[in-house]
Amino acid sequence: MYNIQTLNKISKTGLSRLGDNYAVADDMQNPDAILVRSAAMHDMEMPESLLAIARAGAGVNNIPLDKCSEQGIVVFNTPGANANAVKELVLTGLLLSSRKVVDGIAWAKTLKGNGDAVGKMVEKGKSQFVGPEIKGKTLGVIGLGAIGILVANAAVALGMDVVGYDPFLSVDHALLISRKVKHVETLDEIFAASDYITVHVPLTPDTKGVINAANIAKMKDGVRILNFSRADLAVSTDVLKALADKKVSAYVTDFATDDILGEEGVIAIPHLGASTPESEENCAMMAADEIKDFLENGNIKNSVTLPNVSMARAGAARVCVIHKNIPNMISSVCAKLSETGNNIEAMASQSRKDYSYSILDVANAVSDDAVNAIKAIDGVIRVRVI
Repeated sequence: MYNIQTLNKISKTGLSRLGDNYAVADDMQNPDAILVRSAAMHDMEMPESLLAIARAGAGVNNIPLDKCSEQGIVVFNTPGANANAVKELVLTGLLLSSRKVVDGIAWAKTLKGNGDAVGKMVEKGKSQFVGPEIKGKTLGVIGLGAIGILVANAAVALGMDVVGYDPFLSVDHALLISRKVKHVETLDEIFAASDYITVHVPLTPDTKGVINAANIAKMKDGVRILNFSRADLAVSTDVLKALADKKVSAYVTDFATDDILGEEGVIAIPHLGASTPESEENCAMMAADEIKDFLENGNIKNSVTLPNVSMARAGAARVCVIHKNIPNMISSVCAKLSETGNNIEAMASQSRKDYSYSILDVANAVSDDAVNAIKAIDGVIRVRVI
């Protein structure tokens, strides 16, 4: 029986994928794994029993990744599970940034009580909400991951010219992008060409504040900027000044912060990107599948702390080792298994920055002596036998 702790409400459809061999509770003691959405975990004491954390969503800013890596706790996310939901809201934001629909609706509400005169008042006042069509305009997409690709392809279908930038574009993602999307090599090319710019990158030291005064100065006059990824990707003071100077026509964001609320030209949405029942179910199902495959088989897919490593079962027992990415680790582990009389039937190992993960299928049961011998190797963080 595996014990799963939930720190947020998790879709029942997702939890049902775990099966009868799992006990799930929000107050679970000594959990083998944690399922979380937005709950803050940075001040949480990680129990020794904890093997994995799965975030039902893409962002993992609420999880202490360094602490987890040091303790041998695998952290998963669910990239792409909420991509369609976010894409649809980005397209909504794209249209709202052009047509002044939000301001028009707010103004129309003020006409309440004017009876039959409302029609004439609408016709007289609607010119103040005129905005351009998006067809034929250029959309710059910064970040061509799961969401960025969907946005880029949808914009092409809506008749826009699309340019995309992603220095880390994977082969798999490249195959999904419309041929009509022009891939450029620098951000400056995005800034110079785009009437609309949408940002779809994770928040890192390199991407923080990418929408700033210096980069805004490189953009077209009247550019419309969309940020549905993270608030800190944009320097809000720089954006507000650009709006006041009419350099930027509109700023649409899914992150409502105090300094931008109510400001002219800002459309602040209360973080609704993944707030659909379909998205919540997709994220929960993917997170549950990741946890289940790791706990039962040791396979890793979509970890943000360790490389993807998986293989079919080939022996009587499986030894899973999280270790530092240093020389001779694999040979040392293999030697300890050999010394305790076990033969390796199959093996898979990958590294990611400072850490590595190895799976070794062996012919016989693994003794406590073998496990303890592997644990004693300098650089080994965690050993598990399945």
